[in-house]
Formats: sequence, C-alpha cells, structure tokens
Amino acid sequence: MIENIDHIIIAVEDLKSAEENYTKIFGIEPVWRGVHNELGTSNILFNFENTYFELLAATGSGVGADLVKNSIKKNGDGLLGLVLGTRNLKAFKNKATKFGYLLSETSQGAGESERNEKRKWLYQFLPPEITRGIFSFVIKHKSKRLPFIERDKSTIKKLEQVVVKTNDCDGFIKVYKELYGIRLALDSFVEAWKKRMLFFRLNKTTIEVIEEKNNKVIPADFLWGLAWGVRDINSARERLLKNNIEVSDIKKGLKKDTLVATIKSHTNNVPTLLIEHTKRA
Repeated sequence: MIENIDHIIIAVEDLKSAEENYTKIFGIEPVWRGVHNELGTSNILFNFENTYFELLAATGSGVGADLVKNSIKKNGDGLLGLVLGTRNLKAFKNKATKFGYLLSETSQGAGESERNEKRKWLYQFLPPEITRGIFSFVIKHKSKRLPFIERDKSTIKKLEQVVVKTNDCDGFIKVYKELYGIRLALDSFVEAWKKRMLFFRLNKTTIEVIEEKNNKVIPADFLWGLAWGVRDINSARERLLKNNIEVSDIKKGLKKDTLVATIKSHTNNVPTLLIEHTKRA
C-alpha cells in the first residue's frame, strides 16, 4: 500500500544558508529550487537513490508558511515531516476508511522551479489518529522522478534510517504495519537500553522506532534523526572536514560490518549519522 518514504521535510528559516550546508554535507547539488505559491513556501530538493530531501521555508502566506513558522517558533530549524509514497492513492484511502479513519478530500499540488519547470502531484492529508504527532501525508506523483547523480565515492547516496521516538509501540505497529502495510522486520526489547525497539523496512530504508514511555495518555511520535549511506566513509569524512564541517571519528557501528561517523555541525539541528556497509551481499 505504502511503497516508499517519498521524502523527508526539514523546516528552515534561511533557505539559502540551509542549501549551502546540505550541498556541503551531501556532496551533490540540489535538483530543484522552487516555490509553492498557494502554500506560501519555497523549497530546495536533493535527490538520492531511494528518496529525496526537502528544505522548506516560509516565503509568503498560506497554510504551508504557517506550518513552517510554527515549527521553527517551537523547535527552531529541524525535522518537520515524513512523506509516504504510493502509486494507488485511491486504494490507500479506501483501506484507511475501512479501518475507521475519516480522511479529507484528496488534494492536488503543484510546484514551479526557478527555471519555470513544473511538477504536479496528488496528496492525502492524514488525521491526527494516523500521524500521531508527526506531520505526514501520502503522495502520488504525476511528474517524472528527479534524477540522482552520484558525484564520487564520498557522495551521500541513500537514506539508510529514519529514527522515530514513540510512547506507544503497539499503536505505531497498528498504523505502520496494519494500515500502511510496511514490513515489520524487528520487534525487540534492548536490555542495555531498557527500551523496546522496532525496525520497519521499505525501499532500502529502515524506520527505526525507539519506545520511551511517559505519563502521556495520548500516543505521541516524533522524528528524531537521520542516517545516510555512503560508499566510502573515509572519503566522505575527509570531504566534510575540508568544508569545515565538524565530524566525529569513524568507529564500528552497532550493526555488523558497518562503519559510522556523526556529523556535528551544519545540519540545521538534525541529528545526522553516516554509515558505510563494509561487506556487501
């Protein structure tokens, strides 16, 4: 039903500065600079093997601008949204209705680039019972996917993980496994952390869910961080350091046959990890 993490949205106050930061981090140029006139926002898109990454700023008036402004007022720059992709929006809506959720009408979206290119899509906003605190919607593109061009072995090439924190793993499973149809690959209690952990997998990305119990009765999820895959983490770290980006030393990852490093600056408040898989199937 849900086929991919279509894109991740980052709310930023200064779009130009954020573009400069992430051009340095990713090692590639944006594939799109555009505006959503009806929403009051402007955006920058970076494309990867399995998803794309959107920097979103308020540049006018509209519901999009209000969303960005409210997020920045509350949390500053940072993770804003998780957008899920499907090729059959009508089937998804029918399934959600059968599950007892009340959905709004499907909407049409459009964006125009600085070079007068146009993109169109259909999108379905989701009620709070589904989103559980994360700004999220389901999208079906009507335009051709933008290309990913890997510059060299230091380039960020794909989204490896999206880390989500929740106070209700069972409720999360009900939405992401039963409604969305995303594969639940792991449901485990980590003794070292005294926490329950879930792994959902789709389009070569893992949604890593960490349960943190609290006194709140209402289920609450929030986006916490991102992990990006590279072919050569040593080359990536060297490139980042040359661009005056602070990066931790490289160390072995928790997952077997991985190397990791943490990016500590220029992320616009997004916890960010680099991962290299040292052994390939």
